[in-house]
Amino acid sequence: MKKENLLFLLLAFITVMCIMSVGIAIAERSIFIGLLAVVGVILAMGLGFSLKKRIREQNQSEAN
Repeated sequence: MKKENLLFLLLAFITVMCIMSVGIAIAERSIFIGLLAVVGVILAMGLGFSLKKRIREQNQSEAN
């Protein structure tokens, strides 16, 4: 498995854990945990998308 794929797998796992934390926060009625989980989802997904864009652009520049 490529290093990039392993990183994307880790980011996907972190994102899923944060989404699950939102459900736990709702069950526990904790606004603080819910906000942390939502921020975690946004950060993990944003990092994943920006990393994918950077890798795609790097591959396109190498192809030319």
